[in-house]
Amino acid sequence: MFRSIVVALALGLSCGGAAARSPLVLFTDFGTADGAVAAMKGVAYSISQDLLIADLSHEDPGGIFAGGFRLYQAEQFWPKGSVFVAVVDPGVGTGRLAIALETLSGRFFLAPNNGLLTLVAQREGVKELREIDESVNRRPGSEQSHTFHGRDIFAYAGARLASGAQSFEQIGRKLPPEALIALPYRAAERKGDLVNGVIPVLDAHFGNVWTNIPQSMFEELKVALGDDLRVRIHHGDRLVVDLVAPYQRTFGDVQPGTPLVYVDSLFDMAVALNLANFAERYGVGFGPDWTIDFSRAP
Repeated sequence: MFRSIVVALALGLSCGGAAARSPLVLFTDFGTADGAVAAMKGVAYSISQDLLIADLSHEDPGGIFAGGFRLYQAEQFWPKGSVFVAVVDPGVGTGRLAIALETLSGRFFLAPNNGLLTLVAQREGVKELREIDESVNRRPGSEQSHTFHGRDIFAYAGARLASGAQSFEQIGRKLPPEALIALPYRAAERKGDLVNGVIPVLDAHFGNVWTNIPQSMFEELKVALGDDLRVRIHHGDRLVVDLVAPYQRTFGDVQPGTPLVYVDSLFDMAVALNLANFAERYGVGFGPDWTIDFSRAP
């Protein structure tokens, strides 16, 4: 009886396609008001109904730069072997390459080669880079579709990789690591008595201002909890914010509507208003041309 059950299970797996090996995580700027994301999931499930599919986000992150940070924010918490399909792709249908990246941390990323993987590659390291071979990694019958590569190429190829239907080496020809397009991204730095960085994104729901200044660099200022800091934010050469705020552990340590400097969930420095929207009140945006610095208040 036991042997019969094992044989039946083996036959069931062979008939139903490859069993899922890795989570498949979808990240797009498509939104969920229409059927685009559902179509991607349908294509993936057509490869294997055993897939574990999760959503990172499908809201507009604000461009490729911000999209790269959203991916950077979340991917590190997923297990080794996870497959990320990342589609923020204003150049869809043009000559830009569709690529697959394996990082030194053992995760996989399928995306347009437009800079979206800049931060992931910098932090995790590039183990191998490949061009997605569309002759085998394109949804059958979609050859005349030029504006929905998220469904027809990336979701299809990602599902084949996550399910074990193909290996990473089978995705396509190997590319040199320098073929990966990288966006300009200025790292945080200490300049004497202040630390300076950029505002890569905003905390979308609450309007908190996130920075790329790590807590370890900030602590070089020898600031203690409760100390006042001067916070200055520039958009290009224009000074947008110049205020004093205390360094605190969390939002409730200051009065409602009051600013504070704190360490965010990525262990970088951030600025917020308790129970209010800092970015909205002060007209702060995000991107490589938005900079911020912290120094001790006089």
